[in-house]
Amino acid sequence: MSHSYSSNRIHLIFSTKNREKRISEELQTKLWPYMAGIARNHGFETINGGGVEDDAHTLLILSPTVPLSKAIQTIKACSSKWLNETGSAGARFNWQEGYGAFSVSASQTAEVIRYIDNQASHHAKRSYEVEFL
Repeated sequence: MSHSYSSNRIHLIFSTKNREKRISEELQTKLWPYMAGIARNHGFETINGGGVEDDAHTLLILSPTVPLSKAIQTIKACSSKWLNETGSAGARFNWQEGYGAFSVSASQTAEVIRYIDNQASHHAKRSYEVEFL
């Protein structure tokens, strides 16, 4: 594959189960970096991560050897396991069953990073349900 090139940037979005507001601002400062570490440890990369009390946004770069569904399963499973082991989110924590995954061109990467970084102000104007559902 020395003559192959792949650019798989994916904006991944998923919410807490039942849209429960379980991710406090303090927890967010630990959870987003933890999710980036999960990606690193499993062969893909997180460019940026963020979100609010009830949803997570991650901008990933997938290698050609990591299927999208496997990357999502890994991030959600490992992060919910960590949240439950540490008790950081209170009672039993779960992510929603589904997700949104959108390809991002190299030219739009900076715009998606800004969008992820501004989730709190964005959700003050527009709910997850209005935007995503």
